[in-house]
Amino acid sequence: MTRALIFLPLAVAAAVAGSAQAQVAPPHAPPGPNVDLHRYQADQHRYEIDRLRARADQREAFARQLQLETRLNRLELEAARQPEPILLPPSRALRSPEEERALRESAADRRRAAAAGVSQIDAWLDRPAR
Repeated sequence: MTRALIFLPLAVAAAVAGSAQAQVAPPHAPPGPNVDLHRYQADQHRYEIDRLRARADQREAFARQLQLETRLNRLELEAARQPEPILLPPSRALRSPEEERALRESAADRRRAAAAGVSQIDAWLDRPAR
């Protein structure tokens, strides 16, 4: 009895392995003599072109879907980003009245020097024509 139980799985495995065979597509046979070969070939080409167009449309739709998902992910990431801190303008340095007066006088001297140089050029440009 135990020998029968041992050999039973082996026998079943051998039977299954023997019956399993590769499924091979039948060889492509040309159409019968009553079929116009040119029309048959044109139909084959049309079907193939339709199949390729359908695959191209699927790829295009998939690309659009990926673009949309990418845009949504990017917007979500930008929304989750921490906002930039608001930088306040730097406060003016506090100076003593003497320093303020010295700065005003030096700025006035610079303006006078620049005006003197420009007035010489203006005088030369405004000279009478010869």
